[in-house]
Amino acid sequence: MASRQTDITDIKGVGTATATKLKEAGFGTVEALAVTPIRELVENSGIGEETALQMQQRAREMLGLDFMTAFELFEKRKDAKRITTGSKNLDKLLGGGVETQAMTEFCGEFGTGKSQISMQLCITSQQPFEQGGLGGKVLFLDTEGTFSPGRINSVALARGLDPVKVLENIIYARCYNSDHQMLLVDKAFKLVEEEGVKLVIVDSLISHFRGEYVGRESLAERQQKLNRHIHKLLRLAEIYNLAVVVTNQIQSNPQAFFGDPNRPAGGNIVGHASTHRLYIRKGKGNTRVIRVIDSPYLPEEATRFAITGAGVEDIIEEEDK
Repeated sequence: MASRQTDITDIKGVGTATATKLKEAGFGTVEALAVTPIRELVENSGIGEETALQMQQRAREMLGLDFMTAFELFEKRKDAKRITTGSKNLDKLLGGGVETQAMTEFCGEFGTGKSQISMQLCITSQQPFEQGGLGGKVLFLDTEGTFSPGRINSVALARGLDPVKVLENIIYARCYNSDHQMLLVDKAFKLVEEEGVKLVIVDSLISHFRGEYVGRESLAERQQKLNRHIHKLLRLAEIYNLAVVVTNQIQSNPQAFFGDPNRPAGGNIVGHASTHRLYIRKGKGNTRVIRVIDSPYLPEEATRFAITGAGVEDIIEEEDK
């Protein structure tokens, strides 16, 4: 979808005034118009429902969003790119790196390295394609105050990069509650197109939702809002052929007598939505063990990496011994 980026003015019947409304609402391409739920389109743009339905139908016809063969889907997926993590072992586990047109979730306990991976990707995603990057900017939504410009600066220096340029290409926003977090993702549709963003990070995805919706009586409302939020992130990934990376907390199951009692927070809503889901736990010293726990095609295997002054790296042979 993203490789055929077209403007909404290409749609028959869309004039300058309507196009301006749609672009201001974050629907500046035919692709964005075609996949957005009609209620969201009407609420955000102020365009009447009947008009919106007609425009959306024409947009879908232009893009041929109908049935396709598996081979056509296979060809379309060739547009997906990969971002290196800085660790060859971790890249191999991910099938070559963090994938675009997908949402990759890193979950684990506090201090396992979820934010470290996120900040590392802020740097590696800016590298040229031949060096494992996408050559674009990054949008970082910080819900827990874990983002560290100082850490970005030191890792960039250790990797021989210009830290000022790297930091200037990271668009940062602090999310103060779940509504603010959702609003920022709404605004991201316009920002991504204007700024050439290739990676969107939410660290962490569910923190505010867990803190604001407490108790069984509010669980249904929380999950509905979370579901809408996640699917907007997925639409961002597909429309603009970018990578979405989210971190997630874990929760303990006190009734589990065998095995690991911890499981990712967010329930089935997050579990079903994430394209690739990886679980991280601490190893010895600065090492970490990471395992694929859910993916449509990645095997459920594990590997190890280290967190050093230069960021996320492979474990050197001496440490491994």
